[in-house]
Amino acid sequence: MARIRRLEIRNFRSIQFLDWLPSSGINCLVGPGDSGKSSILEAIDLCLGARRSVSFTDTDFHGLDVNQPITITAVLGDLPETLLNLEVYGEFLQGFDLATGQIEDEPRAGIETVLTQRLSIAGDLEPVWELWSQRAEQQGLERGLAWKDRLALAPARIGRYANTNLSWARGSVLNRLADEQGNLGSELAQVAREARANFGNQAGTSFSETLRIVTETAANLGVPVGGSAQALLDAHSVSIGDGAIALHDETGVPLRLLGTGSARLLIAGLQRAASDAAGIALVDEVEYGLEPHRLVRFLDSLGAKETAPPLQIFMTSHSPVAVRELSGHQVFIVRARTDHHDVLCAGEGDDIQSILRRDPEAFLAKSVIVCEGASEVGLARGLDQYWVSQGATSFCALGGAYVDVGGSTPDKFFDRGKALLKLGYRVLVFVDADKPPTSHVVAEFQTAGGQTLTWRTGRALEDELFLSLSAKSVAAMLEKACNLAEKEVVKEHMKSKSEGNLTLEAVVEEIRGGQISEAARVVLGAASRTRNNGWFKSVSAYQDVAKEIVGPDLGTAETGFQAIVEQLRLWTNAA
Repeated sequence: MARIRRLEIRNFRSIQFLDWLPSSGINCLVGPGDSGKSSILEAIDLCLGARRSVSFTDTDFHGLDVNQPITITAVLGDLPETLLNLEVYGEFLQGFDLATGQIEDEPRAGIETVLTQRLSIAGDLEPVWELWSQRAEQQGLERGLAWKDRLALAPARIGRYANTNLSWARGSVLNRLADEQGNLGSELAQVAREARANFGNQAGTSFSETLRIVTETAANLGVPVGGSAQALLDAHSVSIGDGAIALHDETGVPLRLLGTGSARLLIAGLQRAASDAAGIALVDEVEYGLEPHRLVRFLDSLGAKETAPPLQIFMTSHSPVAVRELSGHQVFIVRARTDHHDVLCAGEGDDIQSILRRDPEAFLAKSVIVCEGASEVGLARGLDQYWVSQGATSFCALGGAYVDVGGSTPDKFFDRGKALLKLGYRVLVFVDADKPPTSHVVAEFQTAGGQTLTWRTGRALEDELFLSLSAKSVAAMLEKACNLAEKEVVKEHMKSKSEGNLTLEAVVEEIRGGQISEAARVVLGAASRTRNNGWFKSVSAYQDVAKEIVGPDLGTAETGFQAIVEQLRLWTNAA
């Protein structure tokens, strides 16, 4: 069934201009609030939906400027035979090059034949749906899609409410599952007549005294009611029409009473079953009403894991669960620029896929800190919590997120950062300085607009902490290390890194005297990051260290360390 190959929106709500080539499968729109995601779905629905009229107001115009008309244009490919009819639509058929995204006014071999549907709304607020091609416009030809074709093309809206799609209403998915329409018009009319008659037979007894009084009064006044007034159902009140037939379970309970999540799951499955008849579906806030495991099943039912997608889906989401379940080519970031909107495909590179799987929250953020590992994530989170306790606004509340690269080579951290920069995120790479990255990799990242935060030359995070914090804070870190990694492990690491020259007891005694030597600090930094057995190598451990020890001690820490941490505070607060 038909797919949208190109979508152009002008002057519609928050969108001044958008030109987008969507995927033929899943198109999951993510991005900051009020970036226009839902407006894109609404524009598709208005352009292709089977409506004879729609009410518009001045607020539908971008910037309330009714002098600039709204136009929503959808280029449709993968056309069914009915839309390829030369006698009906021949002057409007065009060619579309999938490789370049360009439209050619004449179809030709080697490219796809498409139709362009356009919705226009001028200052008079009257919508006009019409087909468009350049040659038809030059010839002054005008025509729209036949109503049966509009019904066939209309996108299914899998929304929060199930009533429409769980009954045989106009445009519902049930009407597309099979050719079993029957002579519903006459059958429903007969049902209504029988309901009125049956009710009248029963009501005659219930209201007999009232009916007697009405009959006598009418006769006395010369009002013609016949031999006797009757209590019948009003013909208008019981007319049974579109949507009157609905799905029920075996006990007769309407399926529209299902929970929100269950109803959405069922409708998604039915839409999949009807994909030969209707190929486009719209889902706003895909996670609404669904627990994580049911959300995964919902996405699977829409074909998220299939190579040949059965449906073209346009959805919005604020859920990291949804993002994690998708591939990079199915995730699109909506960006509102000064005079236009961009819809950027996340892509399928290894860096993007790694972030999708490990830290999907990053794609739902505005600013991202790319961290070398769990230690940096924990430190940044803990410092943020400390600053919040001092009256600052949380980095997360400002739209921030963290990416844990999990070690690897130094260049990898900047590659992840560059991948996010290309998608319009504000990015800071936070890494150690004990293994320097390639200079040109860092330069490319910074030229693209990224920022870097690193420790002083040759130092890792643990070196900076033990070399920069006060003796009191070093003691607190040693106490926490003994609780987390066990005292005997701490002792063994110190003995190993000092070649037997430094013991835990000696350091504790030195600190009791109010100071600690630089040599001891160097050993502690090296011992605390022993490979595969570090003292604080987890997000939660470093989060506690930062919040309880580093943050409160910043005022007494070494000035160079203070300056680096202040860079982190300024960057997160500017999110």
